[in-house]
Amino acid sequence: MTETPPARRALRALAILACLPYISLKIAWVAGGRLGIPAGSVLLERPQLMVIVNAISVVADVLVVVLALLLTQAWGRRFPAWLLALPMWGATGLLTPIMTGYPAQLAVALVTGDEKATAPAEPFLDDWVFAVVYGGFILQGLALGTLFALYARDRWGHLWRGRLGELPAHASGSPAKALAAAGAVVALVPAALHLLWATGSTTGLSARRIAERDSDFRVLEAQWVAFLVAAVVLVLFLVLRRPARLRVRTTLALTWTASGAVGCWGAYLSLVALMPDPDPTKRVPGLVQLAYAGEMITGLLLAACVALFLRRRSAEA
Repeated sequence: MTETPPARRALRALAILACLPYISLKIAWVAGGRLGIPAGSVLLERPQLMVIVNAISVVADVLVVVLALLLTQAWGRRFPAWLLALPMWGATGLLTPIMTGYPAQLAVALVTGDEKATAPAEPFLDDWVFAVVYGGFILQGLALGTLFALYARDRWGHLWRGRLGELPAHASGSPAKALAAAGAVVALVPAALHLLWATGSTTGLSARRIAERDSDFRVLEAQWVAFLVAAVVLVLFLVLRRPARLRVRTTLALTWTASGAVGCWGAYLSLVALMPDPDPTKRVPGLVQLAYAGEMITGLLLAACVALFLRRRSAEA
């Protein structure tokens, strides 16, 4: 890759520009600004924590800029594979549910005319903030995802040629199959809980969350069920080499995405749930924490399975 093609330069510019609204808002909040934060917002209750969280968020979005540069520069081809794969898996996992969930919420609201079930107990952010930030995230995901797909095809495309049925019997191996089986078992718990909540059950939910349920809540719960099922089924396809006619690259791409969504959001929400809060009404209930932990463990197990598969394929190549 001696010279970056114009199309990739354009995607790089789009990815970087899409970061600016989010980074600008976060920097403003770290500096003490209140743009987009209404009076009485829960975000204003713990200013020191808000500064720390927002500073971490700025660093995370700056990482998107670094990745966009890495994926389009000649030196990026010499970057260690594992050191690139980890942040890209994280970026894919964190951005994909926003790219699917936010448009789905808007579509459901448009079709049903559903309004919020009730006003939040306390204000959070102005509505326009979600549109600006999530719109930026969607553009980041599209641009960065396309750049990574092109980069991966150029550097590692030989590892996922052909169809599942053409893979040798030892392509996955016993350790990968064991990880896939373990991930499938662990996934049963969060999948069952999210399915219950998506279909109207209030089991394990806090009184506060029950009062604020609306169509957005149901869309997101259904989405987590879909991601969990997709991650498990696709990994099983990969290790069992069935259906035989399914392309390896398609299976890997979808498994990468679904396992990242489940694992990364599970880890993020688990971390948020563990943060101490003096108000007992705002603490995350045990069953909800169990769902988050189950997602995190499922995603990590399935991602490890994919890593073992790719390592074996690379050794063969």
